[in-house]
Amino acid sequence: MLRRAHQCGVMAFIQSSEIMPKFTSGFQNNEMNNTKQYQGHIALLCSSVFFGLNFVISKVLLNGAISPVGLNALRFLAGAAAFWLISLFMKSEKVSRRDLLILLGGSALGLMLNQILFVQGLSRTSSINASIISTTVPMLTMIFSAMILKEPISWMKILGVIIGGVGAVFLILNSIHGFDKDSSLLGDLLCLASSAAYSSFLVVTKPISQRYSPVTVMKWMFLFAVVLIIPFSINSVTVIDFAGLGTQNWLSLGFVLIFATIIPYFLIPVAQKRLQPTTQAMYNYVLPIVATALAVFTGTGTLTVTKVIAAVLVFIGVYTVTRSKSNADLKAAKANQALPDR
Repeated sequence: MLRRAHQCGVMAFIQSSEIMPKFTSGFQNNEMNNTKQYQGHIALLCSSVFFGLNFVISKVLLNGAISPVGLNALRFLAGAAAFWLISLFMKSEKVSRRDLLILLGGSALGLMLNQILFVQGLSRTSSINASIISTTVPMLTMIFSAMILKEPISWMKILGVIIGGVGAVFLILNSIHGFDKDSSLLGDLLCLASSAAYSSFLVVTKPISQRYSPVTVMKWMFLFAVVLIIPFSINSVTVIDFAGLGTQNWLSLGFVLIFATIIPYFLIPVAQKRLQPTTQAMYNYVLPIVATALAVFTGTGTLTVTKVIAAVLVFIGVYTVTRSKSNADLKAAKANQALPDR
């Protein structure tokens, strides 16, 4: 009887004290965090696959059907129309003037420069080369983070940048000497500049993605992009022979506008809120895998030993950089060490 009464008393104490609520709350929080992480992984995987396919499919449109500037203008118009239309059915968010200026800068970097340089580069080099060079984004992001956000620079990061840089230079030198007939030096350099523009965009707009919904961020960025590109693209858009594009080009254009523009640019901010930057960076490995597989399958690209070596070097460099601890990681580790043992 005494033991039974003692057990009942212990159970009553646990349920009435803070122990049970904290345990239950912690368990629920972990489940919610896991669900959000799964959502982030799915969002990034889908956007990465779409971007990887876009390297090859955009190449089809750039072979005479649509000019690089014209294609960019259509993408920006489609993105602006889609996100502003979606925003009509969502709760309105007021964006401060200061944040609008940041979004304007983000639009100039992440959409205007990034996409224009990318399409111009893709029209001059192979889809496989362009996809391999795109994997330098997390490496370049680390460099800009160190310069702008004052992230610590470790020997591991320096080593990763050197290895990845050697891979990129090896690929570009191969284009200079004409060993790869599908690529060119100018095309590779334009793709590298595109990666640099996108990397700086990620650093500059990182705080914004935490304050507003993905639709709010993207509707303003695409609107600014449309305003910025109109003066340079009116002629390029008006000369497009939409009636004579043909079924293949129409399907390619539909894919580029919907699956390579609207959907991934909606999914990226969703993933930014749920995953660490290091985890996000690892998904860049998906791009060349998807692009190379499709290019080889359709016969629009060739996989050479040089490209494989360059890709391996870039992958190792990116992996080495992303494995190095960020400023937030170091602060969290220091905070954990400061906690008293229990």
